[in-house]
Amino acid sequence: MYLMISITITDGCAAMMPNLDVDLLKTFLAISDTGNFTRAAEEVNKTQSAVSMQMKRLEELLGRPLFTRDGRTSRFTPDGERLVDYARRLVALNDEAVASFKRPELTGTVRFGTPDDYADFVLPEILARFARTHPLVTVDVDCMPTPLLSERTKRGELDLALVTLCGTVSSDEAVRREPLVWVTSARHSTHLLDVLPLAVSHTGCQWRASVVTALEAMGRKYRIAYASPNSNAVNAAVISGLAVGAMPQLCVRPGMRTLTEKDGFPALGHFNLGMLRKPGRASTAVDALARHVSESIGSINPAMLAAE
Repeated sequence: MYLMISITITDGCAAMMPNLDVDLLKTFLAISDTGNFTRAAEEVNKTQSAVSMQMKRLEELLGRPLFTRDGRTSRFTPDGERLVDYARRLVALNDEAVASFKRPELTGTVRFGTPDDYADFVLPEILARFARTHPLVTVDVDCMPTPLLSERTKRGELDLALVTLCGTVSSDEAVRREPLVWVTSARHSTHLLDVLPLAVSHTGCQWRASVVTALEAMGRKYRIAYASPNSNAVNAAVISGLAVGAMPQLCVRPGMRTLTEKDGFPALGHFNLGMLRKPGRASTAVDALARHVSESIGSINPAMLAAE
């Protein structure tokens, strides 16, 4: 009696995950950033048909449709929207890896300034990535309010500053437009108190003025419960349920909840973040940091930060 055993050998390569081509992802992001295939083709220096073929290839690799027709235009499917964040991270990591080998010779010191609103929450990862791609560049960071940063940059005491563009502070290098939002504790109902306690920055701060103007316009009673130029002190008061505050959506932290018009809080408008440079010609190291911070700040997704 013979026992017949049939063994099927499956090619292990067939079960492997496909590799995403970074060039395809860069074209995909160009479509996301410009809004259509035509402008994306100009951005990546390809023909529109080449861009269409690349996107067809990307859809084949993922096995999902990324675009859907809407009249004469194309828009992202939910899967296409979901890919945007992954694509940005993959492209950024690719560029970081290549830059670490292509530009290791860049040296120097950059005196960089920013308000602590951004220094605490947004910049650590950005500056860490810059250090990995430019390990021989030293970045000295000073944290202070925007008006002081503007003065010190004009005097040449700082090479570069990321600032809030408002009032008398302006710049040709706006890097992000950001909504100012109301925030309260995620665990408390401080915003329901008859007299609203506020946690705000120093007198003269544009955000503080926006909050007070909005409350007075709606006839809402309030009191300044906490006032500090230090964002950590303001954040602590909000998260602890001691007061309501206002900050860029970019800076909303875990433990906070955004208040909207449904909660009885009117929109506070938008403002711009921008870069300031000292007078005169900038060094290569300053240019490199300015480009890195501008691109990184501009592409941050607040939802991703909140999830971390």
